[in-house]
Amino acid sequence: MRVLAAMSGGVDSAVAAALAVEAGHDVVGVHMALSRNRDQFRTGSRGCCSIEDAGDARRAADVLGIPYYVWDLSERFEDTVVADFLSEYEAGRTPNPCVRCNEHIKFEALLDKATALGFDAVATGHYAQVVTREVASADGGVRTLRELHRSPNDAKDQSYVLAVAGPERLARAMFPLGGFASKDEVRAEAARRGLSVSAKPDSYDICFVADGDTRGFLRERLGSRPGSVVDTDGAVVGEHDGAYAFTVGQRRGLALGRPAADGRARYVVDVQPATNTVVVGPAELLSVDRIAGEKALWFDGVLPGADGADGAVEPDGDGWFDAEVQVRAHGAAVPARVRAVAGADVAGADASGMEVALTGSPLRGVAAGQSLVVYRGTRVLGQATVSASWRAR
Repeated sequence: MRVLAAMSGGVDSAVAAALAVEAGHDVVGVHMALSRNRDQFRTGSRGCCSIEDAGDARRAADVLGIPYYVWDLSERFEDTVVADFLSEYEAGRTPNPCVRCNEHIKFEALLDKATALGFDAVATGHYAQVVTREVASADGGVRTLRELHRSPNDAKDQSYVLAVAGPERLARAMFPLGGFASKDEVRAEAARRGLSVSAKPDSYDICFVADGDTRGFLRERLGSRPGSVVDTDGAVVGEHDGAYAFTVGQRRGLALGRPAADGRARYVVDVQPATNTVVVGPAELLSVDRIAGEKALWFDGVLPGADGADGAVEPDGDGWFDAEVQVRAHGAAVPARVRAVAGADVAGADASGMEVALTGSPLRGVAAGQSLVVYRGTRVLGQATVSASWRAR
């Protein structure tokens, strides 16, 4: 196969490209330039996509003996990922830019361009697994189901941020690191192959906020918008410089001028952009056991209409089925009852909805805008964006 290897300049993508070459594929490396004003070097281990990273990716490609190119996707990145980040915070929601980057850049812009150039697949350094199964189809034939599963490396598993790719784009994706159980194994593999990035620190935080100051980035882009912080009774207990800089569940950085009457810690329980107001209250107000999701997609073999495939989910008469849900990239999956609403298309093509009823302990601090991923064991069943959450009782 002709494979386009996305090379960030880090150890994961370098080893993924190496494994694709070793598997006998015709591999071309590409580095995505996502920032309009790229720094020469990283600041510590924060951020990515610096000129230094592009150089590291080029040197890895040289070692592997594969062609290497830099594609400028900065305008697309700014117009989708960064614009979504700003508009979501401005609307009082909490986005995950890594999810949006996978959706709009890696598995849309990059994948579509690769397909147009005749590549069969895109290989990335993500930690996740694609499992294929042959199942009987309704017409008596056989079709291939592609399932997205967690990586055995629990600490690095990225199935949560990859779920937004959906089944169709998953069919053109390769994750060569899917079977690695630890990052140390990947670094050892890089060192064995003579890749200089074997000891390079991981990037973390939001790549386009390299200094880690998300509030400062939002203030720079959205401007100062002073407003009030109020308690659940409406009494003003503090001031802020922009409600957009707060998220449900936040405790630090509230700068409250008046302590709670009972002396207990207070958290952001609501952000009201229409009035530029931040509402704070006790921790118990953050606990929810009902979640609604929008723009849901479902993977192959999940809902009725999947040709009765082995392993297909079987909802009850009201459409509910047992699963686990996860609302943060490194959060725990918790047991729940889940169902599709608003005429979900089992092929994952329409903007359908999702309902979740937690069956175990409540979740705390679930915010609109977060990605909601549905699992059964290691298998990803579907994904949606949180639109609302509440406590049933």
